Amino acid sequence: MHTIEVLESEMSYKEEGGGPETVVLLHGNPTSSHIWRKVTPRLSGSARVVAPDLIGMGDSGKPDIAYSFAEHAEYLEAFLDAVGIDRPVLVGYDWGGSLAMDWAARHPGRARGLVVMETFLRPMTWAEYPAGAVEFFKTLRTPGAGERMALEENWFIEQALRATNPGITEADLDVYRSPYPTPGSRRPLLAWPRQIPLDGTPAEVAERFEVYVKWLVSTPEIPKTLLTASPHGLGSPEMIAWARENIAGLEIASLGEEVGHHAPEDAPEAIAEAVAKLIGRIG
Repeated sequence: MHTIEVLESEMSYKEEGGGPETVVLLHGNPTSSHIWRKVTPRLSGSARVVAPDLIGMGDSGKPDIAYSFAEHAEYLEAFLDAVGIDRPVLVGYDWGGSLAMDWAARHPGRARGLVVMETFLRPMTWAEYPAGAVEFFKTLRTPGAGERMALEENWFIEQALRATNPGITEADLDVYRSPYPTPGSRRPLLAWPRQIPLDGTPAEVAERFEVYVKWLVSTPEIPKTLLTASPHGLGSPEMIAWARENIAGLEIASLGEEVGHHAPEDAPEAIAEAVAKLIGRIG
């Protein structure tokens, strides 16, 4: 791991390889750059591969901030500038995918390509949210109940990871668990579910999503790949159909219906192949 000062804190990251393209791998909640451990070596022979721990997560610093989407985006932008990444190929899942699309939309002409999976392609309604997760996420967004669930019980690590990706090993769970030994250290994990724009709330995040939707539909010159996994996750058949009809320059490929929400845990080889294929589409 490397560490670099960012906005009066620090961010940790892994970097391997070299080549004409720089691939940035962005993780989701509650994981870290560790989730890309089997993807990175498959790409580093022909590209520079950089995988940061998002602020407040993994080995990165835990500044006294709210961990809003806007703050995460600010730290990511500062991180990319600090490590000298100007025109990345962006790869992300879950919130890492949304941060990738947000960065691309706010930096026109700089993203070389985009690969996302199990992420928020646009604002959603509660009716569109995965049915099996609605009760949990409504609880997480409820004051008091959410704190008990995410901070005291450490639900994201101890239950959610196992539920969506049952093949995860205890050793890897220990890696994801280690940055969050106390309820206070888990604040970033609780902030994320409260930032999902559902039925228009929170409005400030929905607005940022709408901006990157406009970017997705208006940039056919930038190659994009959507990787689909379990139909019970964020990539529902309806969302995939919306993407196919609306996102410009898009290719869609399946990772397999047995791949869980934290897709890099289950399908690192297929993800690396998809990234390499997308790089081949860059003009």
